[in-house]
Amino acid sequence: QVQLVESGGGLVQPGGSLRLSCAASGFTFIIFSSYAMSWYRQAPGKERELVATISSGGGKITYADSVKGRFAISRDNAKNTVYLQMNSLNAEDTAVYYCYAARGSSRAWGQGTQVTVSS
Repeated sequence: QVQLVESGGGLVQPGGSLRLSCAASGFTFIIFSSYAMSWYRQAPGKERELVATISSGGGKITYADSVKGRFAISRDNAKNTVYLQMNSLNAEDTAVYYCYAARGSSRAWGQGTQVTVSS
């Protein structure tokens, strides 16, 4: 069973940067590189929203309009890890950020990491 563990969240001032990491484990016959990986976020009182997705091979990347030009998703298949580099953070980016893995019917969520943008 795929397990995802996020890290790198915290408190940052407006305009600052953070890099989130998501370490994946629990693969057997199906390897990490065959999974599409995404980052979602959920702010208080709001629905969970898709932030960014990277395809299994890394060749296709999509972003929510709200983070385009500020966030960058990447993956290191040798380390079974996906990253989210977040720059120019603002208060609207405050949320719990979740890692998500998908391959056919195989899906997994991480437990989330809190990102708070405040002065």
